[in-house]
Amino acid sequence: MKYFLSEFPGLDKIAAEMQGVTVPDFRDVNGHIHTPFSFSAFSSMNSIFEMAGGESISVLGINDFNVASGYQDFHAGCLEHRIFPLFNIEFIGLMEEEQKKGIRINDPNNPGRVYFSGKGLDFPFEPGFFMRRQLRSVIDESQSQVKSMIDKLNSLIPEKHSALKLTYETVKREYTSGLVRERHIAKALRIAASGNFSSDDEIRVFLESLYGGKKSSADYSKPASLENEIRNNILKSGGTAFVPENGKSFLSLKKIIRIITSAGGIPCYPVLLDDPAGKFTEFEGNFERLHDSLRKLGVECIELIPGRNDINILTEFVRFFDERDFIITFGTEHNTPEMIPLSVTARGSAILDSYLKEVAWEGACVIAAHQYLRAVGRQGYVLPDGRHSASQKKDLVHLGRMIIEYYLNKYGNES
Repeated sequence: MKYFLSEFPGLDKIAAEMQGVTVPDFRDVNGHIHTPFSFSAFSSMNSIFEMAGGESISVLGINDFNVASGYQDFHAGCLEHRIFPLFNIEFIGLMEEEQKKGIRINDPNNPGRVYFSGKGLDFPFEPGFFMRRQLRSVIDESQSQVKSMIDKLNSLIPEKHSALKLTYETVKREYTSGLVRERHIAKALRIAASGNFSSDDEIRVFLESLYGGKKSSADYSKPASLENEIRNNILKSGGTAFVPENGKSFLSLKKIIRIITSAGGIPCYPVLLDDPAGKFTEFEGNFERLHDSLRKLGVECIELIPGRNDINILTEFVRFFDERDFIITFGTEHNTPEMIPLSVTARGSAILDSYLKEVAWEGACVIAAHQYLRAVGRQGYVLPDGRHSASQKKDLVHLGRMIIEYYLNKYGNES
C-alpha cells in the first residue's frame, strides 16, 4: 500500500484548495494508543476505528512496543475511516548511571528504567540494517523471558490440572498479533481457568495455589480485574513465576534515540508525572531540572497520559513546557485490559479545557507536518543536532494543521 502523504500535492496547491475552508480552532486527538500488535484493550484494529469515529477523534497515533508491525493495518484503517494517522513506536530502555544511583525515571518501580517513544516515523518503518538487527535482538530477548515465565508458571500448576498448562506457541497464536507480553499470559491463564472450572470458587482456589499463599480479591465478573491480579501476583517482580529480564532486553537511551531518528522519527519522552498520592519520580520531580535533562539529551518533545494525572498538576506542567516551546502530545495508551474511552481526560475523568486540547492539537500538527515533509523527501522536524527553534515549531504547527485539514476535508472525499 502506498503512503497517502507521498501522493499529496505540493504545498501551494494544498493552500489554494484550502482557501475559504472553515476549520475549527482545534480537533480531538489521541497521539498514543497500543494495538493488538503489542498488547491492547482493543481486540482488533477495526474496533479502534469504530470507537474513534463514535467519539469524533480526528487524529490517532499508533504507539506499540518495539514493533511497527501494525503500521500497514493502521494506515489502511485510518484511510477507510478518514482519521489522520501518526506513526509512532515505544521502547523500554535503561539509563545505567541513574540505575546505579537509584533514580527512577518514568517507571515508578524500577530505577534507571526508561520508557521512550518515537513520533512521526517514516511509513513504511525503515530503521536501517544495523538498527533493525539491534531491535530484533531486544525483541528476541523479551520473548525468551516470556517463554521462561510460561515454563515457570507451568511448573506451579499441579499435574491434576495439566490441561491448564500453557505453551508459548498457543499464547502467541490465539492471543497476539505476533509479540507475546505478560498481559497475554495473564489473559490466556484466565481463559484457561474459566474453561476448566465450573465455578468462581474453584477458579479462586486454583489461582491462590499459584499466588504463593496470597488471597485473591479480584472481581471475577470483570476479566480485566482478574487479569491484572494474575499479572501482579504471578508475572510481575515478586510474583511466583516472575523471571527477571536479561540486561540485553534493554537498549541504552542513546541507541533508542538513534533507532528513532534513523527511522525518520522525533525522539519523545513519555512523562509519568504525579501518582494518585501526588508524588513524582526523582527524575521528574523538579520541572526545571527535567527540562534541562531533556534538552541535554537533545529531546524537545514530551507526551503525557493525562488519565493518570491530577488536572491541576497536569495544567501547571504543560504550561511550563509549552512556554519553553516543547512539542507536547497526549494519549490514553489502552495498554491494559480495561476498555476506556479514546477521548483524553485527566484523572477521575476530568475534562481537559480548551488550552490543554489546543496544546495537544498543536503537538499533533507538528508530527503531521513532519510526516508530510519526510514523505516528500524533505528534512522534517528533527535538525541534524536534534534541536529546533520556536519559529520552526510555529511554522510546523501551521503546516500540519493545513495537512490534516486537507486530508479530512478534501483528500478523503476524493479517495
